[in-house]
Amino acid sequence: MSKSSAASYRPETRLVHSGTLRSQYGETSEALFLTQGYVYASAEECEARFKGEDPGFIYSRYSNPTIAMFERRMIELEGAEAARSAATGMAAVTTAILAPLKAGDHVVASRALFGSCLYVIQDLLPRYGIETTLVDGLDLDQWQRALKPNTKTFFLESPTNPTLGVLDIPGIAEIAHRGGARLVVDNVFATPIWQSPLALGADVVVYSATKHIDGQGRCLGGIILSSEAFIAEHIHNFMRQTGPSISPFNAWVLLKGLETLGVRVRAQTDTAAHIADVLASHPKISRLVYPGRADHPQASLVKKQMRGGSTLVGFEVKGGKQAAFRVLNALKLAKISNNLGDAKSLVTHPATTTHQRLKPEDRATLGISEGFIRFSAGLEHVDDLIEDLTAALEKA
Repeated sequence: MSKSSAASYRPETRLVHSGTLRSQYGETSEALFLTQGYVYASAEECEARFKGEDPGFIYSRYSNPTIAMFERRMIELEGAEAARSAATGMAAVTTAILAPLKAGDHVVASRALFGSCLYVIQDLLPRYGIETTLVDGLDLDQWQRALKPNTKTFFLESPTNPTLGVLDIPGIAEIAHRGGARLVVDNVFATPIWQSPLALGADVVVYSATKHIDGQGRCLGGIILSSEAFIAEHIHNFMRQTGPSISPFNAWVLLKGLETLGVRVRAQTDTAAHIADVLASHPKISRLVYPGRADHPQASLVKKQMRGGSTLVGFEVKGGKQAAFRVLNALKLAKISNNLGDAKSLVTHPATTTHQRLKPEDRATLGISEGFIRFSAGLEHVDDLIEDLTAALEKA
């Protein structure tokens, strides 16, 4: 499928066909080019390749036919101009934030972030002389007040991990652009099926492809999508020289995972929505958060900027940590794991896992109580999952 024809197809079709490069053998499935380097017909060709005068591959740390297929498919799905894939989701996040910055720059980020993202913002960037400010991402006034003449980047995730808050991407993008900053959005919880940050005004979107894009617990990966100018000026050479590159094998696994992404995410979202409706009135639960429900705190914003809800449900068990642990330990189908977006339903206790490094008062501010559980819906039958959850809640 050519780049021009891809624009006329719907996402489900792009997920199957976009970016495919076929070898001389005409294979149906995309080929896995498991190679580190490449050979040249002559020294002159090699020189031209390295000068950028002759198109082609040089070294798989820079690019590779299989990696290029994965990136092109994501470009056409996301509506981006360019992309670079990375070894992990955190490699993608760190590169997207750090690569364009220098000492003396300033970053503003939402306080509601995955624990490793908070580490990058709070601990890593200041070591290199980059100033950072955390704000309540739901409050547009705080984003505005945090702007400084040296602010270069805004960073957020929406929906947030793990409490599923939904941030106003167009509103935050407008504030960033007025101040001369770029907006980087972590879109993992929404997936490209339900939200398109670039179309909403963001400048850069990042994914942990480990989650829904793989979706079957097999490998790690990440990707950065943006304009040709941003990738060329800030990302390509940084990754080429520092090496947080994805392996061709992982890129191939993710490429194949994209073929079923739409089917899986829709099924998992339907399951999550049904579970949320059942658990919302459960007597052992004091709070339930799901972006597809009318009682979500940002329900109107969800309708405005998302095409669907989420594959995740957050709920707070009465009785705190001990009650939450009893529920987790009583589950038969859902497995305790800090991953998400998998074909298997996964459940975690954020206060003691993904967000355990936060101070108790900071977790409380974010709504991550000792009884809070994050549930990632899989592809099991919804009735089996509901029976599993309701039986486990009896142990709370």
